[in-house]
Amino acid sequence: MASLPCFLSVAADWMAVAEAMGYSYLEIQNFERTRSPTKTILDDWQTKSKSDATVGKLLSILTEVERLDIVEDLRSLIDEDVRKYLESLRRTPEPPVQVREVDSSDPRPSPDGLTLEDEEGAPEFFDAFICYCKSDFEFVHTMIQELEQTEYKLKLCVFDRDVLPGSCVWTITSELIEKRCKRMVVVISDEYLDSDACDFQTKFALSLCPGARNKRLIPVVYKPMKKQFPSILRFLTICDYTRPCTQTWFWKRLARALSLP
Repeated sequence: MASLPCFLSVAADWMAVAEAMGYSYLEIQNFERTRSPTKTILDDWQTKSKSDATVGKLLSILTEVERLDIVEDLRSLIDEDVRKYLESLRRTPEPPVQVREVDSSDPRPSPDGLTLEDEEGAPEFFDAFICYCKSDFEFVHTMIQELEQTEYKLKLCVFDRDVLPGSCVWTITSELIEKRCKRMVVVISDEYLDSDACDFQTKFALSLCPGARNKRLIPVVYKPMKKQFPSILRFLTICDYTRPCTQTWFWKRLARALSLP
């Protein structure tokens, strides 16, 4: 994350970012006296919170303070980091050292509930967040029937069904992916490649666990594609529903992956 301080040094609303990072009023006042408060905060945050100062956490904070313009601008940097990581996988004979999965040690409470089943003091948790575009919802409905309403009894987070309306979409999805869902199923299609929401969700989840150590992301292809499969997911094993010979055990295989601890 060494290149981020320079990139964000021109960002406004640095006080909101500092507050979301847990800095006190007096600490923020001290930062205000420096030549570049945002750069100073990021440098200090990386020094004090080495295990928690990750790209994924920074994206979550920027989303929380609704600086989606910066999140959008960071996409090119994240793409470049993912590209370099994939190249290192191809060059390295031994498994590379993995970045631990982000798990906030002091999560902030959700504002008045995010999902239909949220209760005061008891947030709802899921086995998987389903990343999909609107045109693929028919297959998502089939996924609900096969994984929730059968012997597998999995709990899926489907945005259009489970999330309460009225809050910032980016804030909700980042919290659900990071804190409420063990894994994320990515429904890949030509339409998925044109979805900004799917693009953000996929890259955010990758930033939380870039080495795929815990099988956090599971790509699913359910129909033939004309466009090229997304390069950032090529190193992951795919669940392919397009081949008739594999459809017999498709749901069992997917359910097993989602049921792992």
